[in-house]
Amino acid sequence: MYIRNKMTLIKKSKFANMILLVVLLFIFSQYVDKDKSVPKEKAELVDLVYPLLDTENSRWFFFSSASRPFGMMNLSPDNQIGGAWGSGYRYNTDTIKGFSHIHAWQMAGISVMPVLIPEENPLSIFTDFYSKFSHDKEKITPGYHYLELDRYGISAELTSTNRTGFHQYRYPEGGKTAILFNLNTMLGPCDNSNGKLEQNDEMELSGSVVMEATSRRPKQLTVFFKVKLNTKIAAVEKDIETGNYLVSLENPKEKVLMKLSISYTSIENAEHNMETELPQWDFEEIVADSRAVWNSLLGRIEIEGGSYDDRRRFYTDLWHALQGRRIISDVSGAYPDQTSEKFRIGQLPLDANGHPKFNHYNSDSFWGAQWTLNTLWGLVYPEIMEEFVFSLIQYYKDGGLIPRGPSGGNYTYVMTGASSTPFIVSAIQKGIITEDLDEIYKALKKNHMHGGIMEKSGYEHTTQLGGGLRYYMQNGYVPYPIPEGKFGLHQDGASLTMEYAYQDWTLSQLAKKLDYEEDYQYFLKRSKNYVNVFDKVENWMRPKNVEGKWKENFDPYQKENGFIESNAAQSTWFVPHDLDGLAQLMGGKEKAIQKLNKQFEEAEKLSFAAGTSHALESHPENSRVPINFGNQPSIQTSFIFNQLGRPDLTQFWTRKVITKTFSGITPAVGYNGDEDQGLMGSLNVLIKMGLFQMNGGTEENPVYQIGSPLFKKITIHLNSDYFKGGQFEIEANNNSQENIYINNAEFNDLPIKNYEISHKEITNGGTLNLEMKNTPVKVTN
Repeated sequence: MYIRNKMTLIKKSKFANMILLVVLLFIFSQYVDKDKSVPKEKAELVDLVYPLLDTENSRWFFFSSASRPFGMMNLSPDNQIGGAWGSGYRYNTDTIKGFSHIHAWQMAGISVMPVLIPEENPLSIFTDFYSKFSHDKEKITPGYHYLELDRYGISAELTSTNRTGFHQYRYPEGGKTAILFNLNTMLGPCDNSNGKLEQNDEMELSGSVVMEATSRRPKQLTVFFKVKLNTKIAAVEKDIETGNYLVSLENPKEKVLMKLSISYTSIENAEHNMETELPQWDFEEIVADSRAVWNSLLGRIEIEGGSYDDRRRFYTDLWHALQGRRIISDVSGAYPDQTSEKFRIGQLPLDANGHPKFNHYNSDSFWGAQWTLNTLWGLVYPEIMEEFVFSLIQYYKDGGLIPRGPSGGNYTYVMTGASSTPFIVSAIQKGIITEDLDEIYKALKKNHMHGGIMEKSGYEHTTQLGGGLRYYMQNGYVPYPIPEGKFGLHQDGASLTMEYAYQDWTLSQLAKKLDYEEDYQYFLKRSKNYVNVFDKVENWMRPKNVEGKWKENFDPYQKENGFIESNAAQSTWFVPHDLDGLAQLMGGKEKAIQKLNKQFEEAEKLSFAAGTSHALESHPENSRVPINFGNQPSIQTSFIFNQLGRPDLTQFWTRKVITKTFSGITPAVGYNGDEDQGLMGSLNVLIKMGLFQMNGGTEENPVYQIGSPLFKKITIHLNSDYFKGGQFEIEANNNSQENIYINNAEFNDLPIKNYEISHKEITNGGTLNLEMKNTPVKVTN
């Protein structure tokens, strides 16, 4: 009405028409989001999420549309299907190859496609069924995806519950309507084979697919599924050549609805998942319910101030922090266990009402979680952190080791070290995990000793040599190269030494809490081993061989030259538990500050990242960046200044990183590498709130370092089942793009010391008041 009235006020002259055009464009730009979403003033938090972020650079499990938080069901369209990288939903590819239901770490399966069967050569549909589509006719919000298949004139809508996908198709009038079950195909990281489909009733089907083993997930995994339609099935045909199935529909309704639920244990459990979660047929109700679930979790953090795009990007980052890692257990608590030689169906413990006490999960590594998930989940989503800890411990109970990234109910030995140790210790130190602490400590300790996961390098399935743990325990460092040979990925001795040292320190803190004094002293001593790979002459961390000789022709900017997915310049600062000790090695805090500040000045020229995507990281110029916020090894570096007595530099460089690296909101940019199942989304949320935990929150009564918030006000609604404080607020008065420095900091009207605030203070509730200004404040130690 407002726009129409405006139009009647302007005379029809050339000049007036120009004014009219300007006014309309201005009103439109203010009123409507750039990606055709709802009006700004009416937007819910899910409408602020921009699902297309970084989708030009997607990997298989990155993009998610019709999915719940951590849902077993991850239903979305695929337009690239070959390989773990460069697959799934890729924005620049204009062809849909199917809608598949599993997009997880090393897992994929059950691709379907609504089609029209051609009159001539109907069997060609088994091999020729892809369809063009247009982003102009597409709508995506968390939990929902709409697009149109141009080839067929079919509109497709997708949504889901945790374990059941819900499809709604509209077919054009006329033509032979069908749904192709493309069960035997390459999908992302793995081949799908031995696909089976059988009709159970006039509107019901069931089946299974085998996900073939990969180099990272070493055992096959079968996914079972149940299908129910609101339309009668005319015929089910199997193609001899492909082994795939065509389900023809009899007199399809205007809206063809299909429910497809999955289970990794049985068809019966797949059906039970559907009956429990989705007994009804109201598509719009499930879309609304999914929106409500996402709104509830996103709404744990409220923000005020910043630009509209700042707010969109923030909630997009938060959305990514709540997905990627996937449920693998049924509603009954049944789950696939492949930690032993033979497959078995495990059963999660049940509560008094007969419901599982927690879900079981599939996930990529916790490598880098100490600066991301530990802090975000541990403060804002403690119930999620608790579930993941319980799940990790369940793997230990089944297979004897806490994993660092399980897939398909089995160990993958992804990445290196004992990356789950800081995650679990942090949950304990924050009071989220309170029971069976001695047993948990025992399980964690096993990973740090002979026979534990530290002995294994990346994807080292059958041996225990690539991690170099025996050298670390005997000589105080992991040599580079490992003298016995190559057994897996990431056998980079300098990085391994520093990782083990930090993880040992976190374990020592738990030993101290539990009064294991001998263990405390032992692991505390091991935590100093990082000193053994610091070359005081070069002033960098540097690999050395088994004979103790420094690597020759050392170049601190050469990637993966003794350092995992990084160079020496980036990884030298990986001492989050003893930055004072590191500074002392460098000649004192002032010299350390000067060194790190110079690295930031150089890194700014490349926007603090090794390119804008994972594919560009190894480019010769990109790989030499001295600080890289596109991968985990150096994402903590801007907060190191806080620890060394220069909080103004933390504030300055963190805001620079936000602006240059993490403010884009297009399909072309986003995380400048690999988002890694919530790790980088979490990092973005934390630095934009101005909160960080250098040691991952693993010390007694963990503390948070305070940075420079992007927003004027941030409210965290604390989970009352875990924390009694109600809410924690950050008010950054006079905050702006220029006023990035903290002039004064008070919590509940009391001065803040050292730009730190404890977990206990935050979770007891209150307000952190920050007075912002445009000039740095000198801190006297």
